[in-house]
Amino acid sequence: MQTDSPQASLFDDGATDGDSRAQRRDVRETVRVYTDGACSGNPGPGGWAWATAPQGDVRASGGEGHTTNQRMEIVATLRALEHFDDQDVDVVVVSDSNYVVKCFQDRWWEGWLSRGWKNSQRQPVANRDLWEPLIALVRRRGGVTFEWVKGHSGDPMNDLVDALAVEESRTHSG
Repeated sequence: MQTDSPQASLFDDGATDGDSRAQRRDVRETVRVYTDGACSGNPGPGGWAWATAPQGDVRASGGEGHTTNQRMEIVATLRALEHFDDQDVDVVVVSDSNYVVKCFQDRWWEGWLSRGWKNSQRQPVANRDLWEPLIALVRRRGGVTFEWVKGHSGDPMNDLVDALAVEESRTHSG
């Protein structure tokens, strides 16, 4: 393709100057990834899952024999972001877990770090062993945002990751 051609490409807005094309190439692709955790009993056998929208074609899941729902929610998010860590994409994490979403939207993690991993009640932060690598990954890679979705509300992607996580919890029930 000639750079002086007035013909629009996938990377420009119809302008013919090189600056416009370069700016458009700098825009990163955005991946929407749904995450969920499940636990049969709390604690009990649990499962986690993530899948990319719109069809769930890229996905992963796993589980543990003795865990909590909150831990599985965090693990699902951590595993999803680890998968995309070496890819030059922005990631929107969609979760029905207020625990995960609010940690980043409301910046709970900043308070935890400033208080030496204590929560607002000055108690040790639960699940620190999972939060530490997740927060470090989000901070290091950048380009990660979080959205909340109401669980069990008919969202096809949320229903998919819920079903995958529940199946994993059954698989790990012993």
